[in-house]
Amino acid sequence: MEFNGTQVIAAPRHEVWAALNDPAVLQACVPGCESFGARSDDEYEAVVQAAVGPVKARFKGSLTLSERRPDEGYRIAGKGEGGIAGFGKMQAVVTLADAPDGGTELTYAATAEVGGKLAQVGSRLVASVANRMADEFFKRFGEQLAPPVEAAAPEEGAEAAPKKWWQRG
Repeated sequence: MEFNGTQVIAAPRHEVWAALNDPAVLQACVPGCESFGARSDDEYEAVVQAAVGPVKARFKGSLTLSERRPDEGYRIAGKGEGGIAGFGKMQAVVTLADAPDGGTELTYAATAEVGGKLAQVGSRLVASVANRMADEFFKRFGEQLAPPVEAAAPEEGAEAAPKKWWQRG
C-alpha cells in the first residue's frame, strides 16, 4: 500500500523539524500511542493501541530515522508486532519546505505492508484506517505547533488549557 500527502503546518520549518524529532510531541500526536521513547538518537520504541475493523491489538514496534537533513526531512523505517493480530512494516520519506503562504509544507510518501489478521480484513479497510490515523496525527501535530492563544484567566474550577510542546519542562 502507498500513502502520500502534504500538510501545511502554521509554524516555521525549524520548529516543525524540532517537533518531528521530539518523542513527547510524537507520542501526543500518534493516535492510540501509549508510549514513545528514544532508544538512541535515531531509534525509537513505541506501543500503540489500534483497531482495524474487527481486529484490535496493542502493537509494539520500533522506528528508525535515517538520511536526516535538518529543517529539510528524513527517511523513516518502522515495524510493529501485534501478536495474533499480525504485523505492519512501513517506509516513508518526509520532506519540509517553506509554504507559499507562510508556515511549513510537510510532504510524505510512504509504503506499508501488513500481515496476519490485518491482511485478512482487506487492503481497502487497512488503507482507510491508515489515512484516518494520518489525518488525526497531522491535526494533533498542527495543534501542538499552533501559537499560544491569549485567553482570559480560567473561571474558578475550570481546567487550564494543555501546555504546548515548547512549554513543557
